[in-house]
Amino acid sequence: MQRVKAVLKARHSFQRFGILSHQRCFSAQPNYAPYDDFEDQVLVEGRAKSRAAILNRPSALNALTASMAARLKRLYESWEENPDIGFVLMKGNGRAFCSGVDTVALHRLLNEGKVYECKRFFETLYKFVYLQGTYLKPHVAILDGITMGCGGGISLPGMFRLVTDKTVFSHPETQLGFHPDAGASFYLSRLPGYLGEYLALTGDKLNGVEMIACGLATHYCLNARLAWIEERLGNLMNDDPTVIDSSLAQYGDLVYPDRSSILCRIDTIDKCFSHDTVEEIIDSLENEAAGAYDDWCKTVLRKMKEASPLSLKVTLRSIREGRFQSLDQCLAREYRISLAWISKSVSNDFTEGVRARLVDKDFAPKWYPASLEEVSKDMVEYYFTPLGELEPELVLPTSLREPYI
Repeated sequence: MQRVKAVLKARHSFQRFGILSHQRCFSAQPNYAPYDDFEDQVLVEGRAKSRAAILNRPSALNALTASMAARLKRLYESWEENPDIGFVLMKGNGRAFCSGVDTVALHRLLNEGKVYECKRFFETLYKFVYLQGTYLKPHVAILDGITMGCGGGISLPGMFRLVTDKTVFSHPETQLGFHPDAGASFYLSRLPGYLGEYLALTGDKLNGVEMIACGLATHYCLNARLAWIEERLGNLMNDDPTVIDSSLAQYGDLVYPDRSSILCRIDTIDKCFSHDTVEEIIDSLENEAAGAYDDWCKTVLRKMKEASPLSLKVTLRSIREGRFQSLDQCLAREYRISLAWISKSVSNDFTEGVRARLVDKDFAPKWYPASLEEVSKDMVEYYFTPLGELEPELVLPTSLREPYI
């Protein structure tokens, strides 16, 4: 606790003298030159009345890089201004839509001391998410395959979200010593009951049918029919949302979750995850497990106990605050939290989690603090503290753009 109080006090004194002001490029304009060699990571398809952005890193499950986020933002801005383009579509190449941020690349940058590049990436990503949530033209996201982390953030704020029998959605950030970001605290907090808290704290998965049932997706179809839907959308000469909606529904299916679905446990989820603290949630799960006839509670407990204790507490507070905030407010808060994680001022759990699970793959992260009891209120508070004068907050064009959702 004393360490965190000192960090909080030092943050503002350091900023007064510019110590936390990371090295910047000399130009006041964004430097996009490094991104120009990576255009093949986001392909473009021109269609009669629309454009399609295709995430194209199939060998990396379309994990999002800084160059991809910057290119998506530029493309969407230009398409919005083009009167000949009626609507926009996004999809992934291969067996994933987007597996989230390329955390291995961030891990490497942080180890090289390039904190500013990581900060610039989060700034660009969150600005694109806000652009997506305020887009003036209809947007169709085809979430076929793996959709993890910020894969939800770059798609779910849009108007139409098509899922398939191949869709797998999850937010595993607490297992990596991070937090669900890119707008996740906005859309997860608005799921039925306390399902959002459950998904954020455990990293459990939803399939396409479950995404439809809980409202994360708008349309469902079999993967085998995707080509028909894309062909129909590509031939549309009308950008009327009702026409796009009917085109998506034409080859769709009416589906319901089966008995094994996590949604069939919503009463238990609400009972356990409605508590105010992570400790109370775990106590409730342990009480349920004692009288249960299956291993579900034990599995949930195991997942939470494998996660970073600090991440769990930061994530719970983030989701709870998101229930009462707009999209731009959620993104601004998530930006503060992300910068706190990459600063390593309180804990290096993010780099340690990525090391253990994605780099060395020993699956034995050494979390700090190591237990929930050691996570103090001051530690958690640090992640929500407003940034200082020399570390600007995330600036979004809220006066010009209102979110669609």
